[in-house]
Amino acid sequence: MGKEPAQREIKQERAARTRVEILEAAITLFARRGFLATTMADLARAIRMTPGALYWHFPTKEDLLLAAIEELHQRCLREFVGRLTEARALSAREQFHAFTERTQEFLRCHREYGIFFAMLAAEAAEANDRVADAIREKLALYAKVLEGIIRHGQKTGEFRQDVDALHTAHSLFGGYMGVLVHQNLFRATLSYDPLVAALHLLVTAGTDARSARE
Repeated sequence: MGKEPAQREIKQERAARTRVEILEAAITLFARRGFLATTMADLARAIRMTPGALYWHFPTKEDLLLAAIEELHQRCLREFVGRLTEARALSAREQFHAFTERTQEFLRCHREYGIFFAMLAAEAAEANDRVADAIREKLALYAKVLEGIIRHGQKTGEFRQDVDALHTAHSLFGGYMGVLVHQNLFRATLSYDPLVAALHLLVTAGTDARSARE
């Protein structure tokens, strides 16, 4: 009797590890090829698994894609929630810089995450409502955090009053994803850090209340 729970736990742990391996491969392949061009057979080969075994974990490619989106979302939350909580004691300008710098560093270390969201956002907008809704929900949440920082800075006088906080936040996140895709195309001649620094400078200068007085 004592062996059955132990065996069940081992099987559950093995299944959980396999699921993570599948999601990791899916994130990489979807980022490289997009979800329309990536097949379940491609994914099965990438993780050396039979298509039948892959379908046991995820009945459809859409199910796998939605799970990959949620997995990335949870990774982002683990990376940012604690830092955002600590930053609340800072000024709005300091919060803005801390948030954008951490985002830049995170995407530098995990380029495929940003490209994954960019590729899916481009394809799903016209091809798959469920995937588009999932991507839209996550990106809107990230932009809302930055929007809140900007609105706070407008109340404290640190940021310009004529700046549209909602659209500025979304523009910045769209810029991050666009930079990753663009730099990937021009990787022989362009580097990630200078491109992101240029984007950050434009947004910082455009939102800072001091620039409006100069």
